[in-house]
Amino acid sequence: MRTAISENVYAPVSGSSKIDGTSWSLKERLLLGLTMDQYLRQVWRNPVNWLLLILFSVGLPLLLQRYIYGLGAVTHASNDYPWGLFLGFGLFGMVPLSASGFLLGTTVTLFGRTDFHPIERLALLNGLLGYFFAVVYLEVDLGMPWRLAYPMFVSFGPASVLFLVAWHVATYLSVQIAEVLPALFEWLGRPAWKKHIKRIALGLTIAGIILSTLHQGALGALFTYAPSKLHPLWLSTEFQWIHFLCSAVFGGLAMVIVSSTLIARYLPWRCGRDFTASLDRITLGLAKGASYAMITYLVIKLVALAHDNEWEHLLTGWGGYYLLEIGLGVVLPMLLFAGGVRSGAVGTVRFAAFITVIGIVWNRLNTAIFCFNYQLYLEVPHWKEIWLTITLYAVYCVVYRFIVYRLPIVFDWQESPSR
Repeated sequence: MRTAISENVYAPVSGSSKIDGTSWSLKERLLLGLTMDQYLRQVWRNPVNWLLLILFSVGLPLLLQRYIYGLGAVTHASNDYPWGLFLGFGLFGMVPLSASGFLLGTTVTLFGRTDFHPIERLALLNGLLGYFFAVVYLEVDLGMPWRLAYPMFVSFGPASVLFLVAWHVATYLSVQIAEVLPALFEWLGRPAWKKHIKRIALGLTIAGIILSTLHQGALGALFTYAPSKLHPLWLSTEFQWIHFLCSAVFGGLAMVIVSSTLIARYLPWRCGRDFTASLDRITLGLAKGASYAMITYLVIKLVALAHDNEWEHLLTGWGGYYLLEIGLGVVLPMLLFAGGVRSGAVGTVRFAAFITVIGIVWNRLNTAIFCFNYQLYLEVPHWKEIWLTITLYAVYCVVYRFIVYRLPIVFDWQESPSR
């Protein structure tokens, strides 16, 4: 993309007007100020796009097969293991990593920490797309997207945790769309429309806090429906909800660090001065918050073990696996976060963030799949299920990249004087 931009003095689009004072058309905004020929050439010269093409050439037919022949055609789903990668990764894994939206929204809007403002929109975008694609994964697993509204409007079950999660996710997704709309309005050349969102910004933030904290915990509460199936080390009926909520805090902060690191490394042409100049400082601040959340999580896990008196399980093979997950997924990055913040080592902090994201996904896969029905057999996901999961995540990356390329997420939009 940098090569294509160097060939066109007008690209990329970063304001309402061109250098000569004329306004950008919608087509020009979509093409980033490039001609169609320049845009297509940069698309084909990007090796990532070739990799995506190969991935989609297999993944999209598999998705079609899933909807024609059912879930059994692409997974090993059974009554013993009803939840596979679509839910283990797509729902239970992506939702905690998307907690950055309400975390940074709260930090900037409610607590007035304007020093985190350059990364706020990126955090909100992480939250919006993470939740949206969690619903996409859910619909691929359920198989009947046209009945999405049925459990919410037709078959009411207010005593059900699933009913609670469905309404919270749907409502919170609406809140996140509203929070990202100012960036869209700027890009469309309608900055005046932002005033309507600003009027309710505080209310949106408070709603995001309430909804997000409730459904993060509710996802954990789902597993209390099957207390005899999930291994005791991964289930504490009294503390499961707070395990999921607390881990989502440091998971969401780590995901912001990861996404901002990748954008700064591979999309420097799209990063604004404020974002680039303050990124290291903001990264250290996020790491500090993540380390506090991690030590809190570890204390709560210890309290849960003592409360349920599950110490003997630590001496088994499952206990060793549990300690490995805690050690590599929580303790190691926590120490790296703390050490990095203390010494100002941003590289160490970023490495810890990548480990943390992997640790969160590992924990959710263990809880939903690998340690579920541990007394029976170990379920190994079908290769088609793995490929489909990666394909859907690739679609997420394409949409994410499309938005970051165009909307003022990590750069400031320049309005024309007349506006």
